Amino acid sequence: MLEVRDLHSYYGEAHVIHGVSLNVAAGEVVALLGRNGMGKTTIIRSIMGLTPPQVRSGSVRWKGQDLLGLRPHGIAARKIALVPQGRRLFPSLTVTEHLTMLKSARATEGWTMEKVFNLFPRLAERRNHRGGQLSGGERGMLAVGRALMIDPELILMDEPSEGLAPVMVQHLEDIMLSLKKEGLSILLVEQNLYSALAVADRVYVLDTGRIVSEGVGKEIAKDPEQLLEHLGVH
Repeated sequence: MLEVRDLHSYYGEAHVIHGVSLNVAAGEVVALLGRNGMGKTTIIRSIMGLTPPQVRSGSVRWKGQDLLGLRPHGIAARKIALVPQGRRLFPSLTVTEHLTMLKSARATEGWTMEKVFNLFPRLAERRNHRGGQLSGGERGMLAVGRALMIDPELILMDEPSEGLAPVMVQHLEDIMLSLKKEGLSILLVEQNLYSALAVADRVYVLDTGRIVSEGVGKEIAKDPEQLLEHLGVH
């Protein structure tokens, strides 16, 4: 469904992404792994049409249609959702307002506010709390719930486990597997190797803006030299 081919992205004159190619099939969870500063978020921003960076060559295609040159809202309208790094919530808006800014509370089709609350009961309890009053785990839930409200077919998740307690990371993994069963595709950017391997069908490893390895997660985990060199994992 998502095809990225020979992508080259820049910040000013700094060449950050060097010919990256990857794909995500329908109902597949694909993880993009790498240490800090390797270009993972830049790839997500390039796919989503966010600037910076500037994409100077390559292609990003969604179900055969070119996304490059589209504004972010036009890409989202094609049912591609983003869970950004850091969650990017509005501190002054309530949980309910975050969800209903994208769809009426009276909606009865697709992902509704009540369906999100069924997935995240804690959000239902906190529905009148503002974004700035939520815990890290609650903010993570709300960021995912907000993304679901556009009824996506693909979700880009950028470091969703960042700052979460282990029990919340496990809960997030369960949610991703549940979404996969519903047919959603997920491109997951992660530093947490073992969390990514718990949910991903396939893995790409990024180092200094280049894909240096790809394959089934279990195969990646069996290569200690690669884990140490590219991910810093012993």
